[in-house]
Amino acid sequence: MALWITDECINCDVCEPECPNQAISMGPEIYRIDPGRCTECVGHFDKPQCVQLCPVDCIPVHPEHVESREQLWERYLRLQREAQQPAPEPGAAVAKAAGA
Repeated sequence: MALWITDECINCDVCEPECPNQAISMGPEIYRIDPGRCTECVGHFDKPQCVQLCPVDCIPVHPEHVESREQLWERYLRLQREAQQPAPEPGAAVAKAAGA
């Protein structure tokens, strides 16, 4: 289950820095949660940190992204693998395309 931030959000800036997966970012008007990065803190904490800290209780489960704990765990593992991959060298893609 990915979480989502409803329009009751007051932009208090509490949730974004607490997300261990960088799933929370500022949208056009309020914060938003990327369901492709949200694990509900599975792999990091027992409970979603954003839900715990939100002063207006505006972060429910997203009804279009209901997932099992196992699915959230798999996403956590994928995100961890991605974080371990080294970043490409600047200009490496350009050099490769040019045949260097």
